[in-house]
Amino acid sequence: MSFMTSPARPRLLANASHEVVEFSWTDGRMAQAIAGFDWSRTPLGPIGGWPVSMMAALRIMLGQRHPVCMFWGPDLILLYNDAYAPALGRREARALGQPFRRIWADIWDEVQPLVDEALSGRGTYSEEMRLIMTRNGFEEETFWTFSYNPLYDNDGRVAGLMAITVEVTPVVMARRNQQIMQQELLHRVKNILSVTSTVVTSSLRTAGSIEEARDSVGARIMALARSQGLFTGLGHCADITEVTAQAIGAHLDGSDRIRLSGPSVPLSSQQAVGVSLALYELATNAAKYGALSVPEGAVDLWWSVEGNDFELDWRESGGPGVVAPEHEGFGSRLVNAIVPAYFDGEGQTEYLDDGLHYWLRGRLTP
Repeated sequence: MSFMTSPARPRLLANASHEVVEFSWTDGRMAQAIAGFDWSRTPLGPIGGWPVSMMAALRIMLGQRHPVCMFWGPDLILLYNDAYAPALGRREARALGQPFRRIWADIWDEVQPLVDEALSGRGTYSEEMRLIMTRNGFEEETFWTFSYNPLYDNDGRVAGLMAITVEVTPVVMARRNQQIMQQELLHRVKNILSVTSTVVTSSLRTAGSIEEARDSVGARIMALARSQGLFTGLGHCADITEVTAQAIGAHLDGSDRIRLSGPSVPLSSQQAVGVSLALYELATNAAKYGALSVPEGAVDLWWSVEGNDFELDWRESGGPGVVAPEHEGFGSRLVNAIVPAYFDGEGQTEYLDDGLHYWLRGRLTP
């Protein structure tokens, strides 16, 4: 005898206080979908012939607000509640009444051992299990915390399983992104310390006095700090216009003494630091000894990018005559060797009759 003869004639159940409550096939989208589905075309047969044990599990499932589904019979035919529907993605339109192995074919190999465990009468629990699904027509990495629990027929034999599940992909991805950010922060700190050590050591080695060393070290570290300010949100790149403004902002007084020309170019964090330090050195030297040390002097700074190829030019004019230094200092090594290394390229300073000219050629990194 079936627990229910027709979905149109719901039976009444007694609650804990012995009050009669009615089960309704119209209470929820999936209750209506199950009631209206042609089950005669599936191994389960019409609802009127479903065993009491199956109907009891079905009603428990439909009453849940947590995502729950159940698989019944030898073919493990799928039924599910409203909350479970989003987990199916685009395949939800054809999921009801389908065998487990068909509707979840993309993850069957991963979950089959758990299914077998539940069908042997032992419940399972999996936390943040990684599953590659194609539920929306493309492969996506997903993570799930779920349990499989055996369901029994009227004679006490295992006849299926119930899955209580929750997708935790956003939680796992957020934690993973946090870990990536922490690794990026650690990498950036190490890079800053390395650059700072180079700045301090080289500045002290080439300084003529304690006062000169103090001033040069302090100024260069401040320039480094300003360049790092571009990445306070742990961003991975900064536009060259922002880098330029930070590096030579003190000289951009609106008088066109530094004429800028170039497109928007995103620079990786390391390359942005390199360009910032190079421009700071060039601007500082120009203000002390070059074109920016006299009212009529000017600088043309331009850059270009084609594909991943990057070029930058700093050309001074209208200033006092310049000559190559007798000894290469840290500033020269910085712009001619250290910064170009960030771009897997080369840089060179030319001391011309009409002013200093510096060029950098290299490649952008993602």
